[in-house]
Amino acid sequence: MFRWLSGNQGSPGWPATLGPLRTRTGTVTLRPVKMRDAKTWSELRIRNQNALLPWEPTGVGSWAERHQPGSWPPLFAVLKSEAKRGALLPFVIELDGRYVGQLTVGNIQRGAVRTAWIGYWVDSAFAGNGIATAAVALGVDHCFGAVGLHRLDATVQPTNEASQKVLTNIGFRQEGLLLRYMDVNKRWRDHMLFALTAEEVAGSAAEALVRAGRATFQ
Repeated sequence: MFRWLSGNQGSPGWPATLGPLRTRTGTVTLRPVKMRDAKTWSELRIRNQNALLPWEPTGVGSWAERHQPGSWPPLFAVLKSEAKRGALLPFVIELDGRYVGQLTVGNIQRGAVRTAWIGYWVDSAFAGNGIATAAVALGVDHCFGAVGLHRLDATVQPTNEASQKVLTNIGFRQEGLLLRYMDVNKRWRDHMLFALTAEEVAGSAAEALVRAGRATFQ
């Protein structure tokens, strides 16, 4: 059975280590981002430029400039600060203990809505092996469990079929099309809105993957 382990300080459900879930490629876990991730983060992001650039928000400066190791400390400081105040959950996706991507839950809102968005990316060398699906399942269960959320949103460009498949495998449903929603790669791009609420998850998202034969508990 998977687990989540929390520290003594921070917002609900943070920091936490989530998993494991066993996929056909290896064991997937989620852990908090760390300052020492700078070199690996930089190497992965630069190597995956062609795979990630079509889907990510337009940034200032070149991709290589934005993803040098020196860019990580200020980014990490923001991620950690937002996590401590309960607005963000930034995770590293690990495969057999190796950093292979990230999953982030952002814009966490409490009160009457209890909602957030979820986003993710995985090293293209491991794409198509169920790693992102397992990571999103762990993230969903954490959000609807320890974090206390009721709804998760995800936005995906209509041409990003791989990401759509990840979401639908977990149980997300399409709610609509957001026209010219986000500036991506220097153009305003339409995005499909997917959503999932706690009532739509029978048991847990991880258990659903296991029942479907897409993962096993470890």
